[in-house]
Amino acid sequence: MIECPYCGHRNIEGALFCEACGFSLWDDNQAHSSTRKLDEDSNELSVKSGWGTATFEEGTQIVVHIRDSVKPIVVTPGSEFLIGRKDDASGITPDLDLTEFGALDKGVSRVHSALRRGEDVLSIVDLDSANGTFLNGQRLASHQPRLLRDGDEIRLGKLVMHIYFK
Repeated sequence: MIECPYCGHRNIEGALFCEACGFSLWDDNQAHSSTRKLDEDSNELSVKSGWGTATFEEGTQIVVHIRDSVKPIVVTPGSEFLIGRKDDASGITPDLDLTEFGALDKGVSRVHSALRRGEDVLSIVDLDSANGTFLNGQRLASHQPRLLRDGDEIRLGKLVMHIYFK
């Protein structure tokens, strides 16, 4: 039997926590519960923002990094910029053709989504795609524009890309 040093309850041999109060019965409890003091001058305490700028001025370019692709794509969007995959049968060619990145196998629609310019901002809109458009992990409702920020992750079906403003 192991007696709990906190409440005195007698626990069965091999118990890790007291059945009565939940206190840890590990022999080296102090080693596991000590807190390391941080150096206050260290960069460990600096705040790193996950939000990039949403400002997208006239003439700003987009740098698109597609996961598992070495070379980024640089584009200058107009007022509406279609993203999808080329389809020779229908003659559809979006402004950003993702065919060479395995778009068909990854579930990208022919006309999947669009980037739309507003007053110094850029939005993304899902255009009734079969497998959805996701912005930073959240699925977009069709035809509902969402503001894009520098560094955002966009997923079209299973094709993942990161967008940067230049």
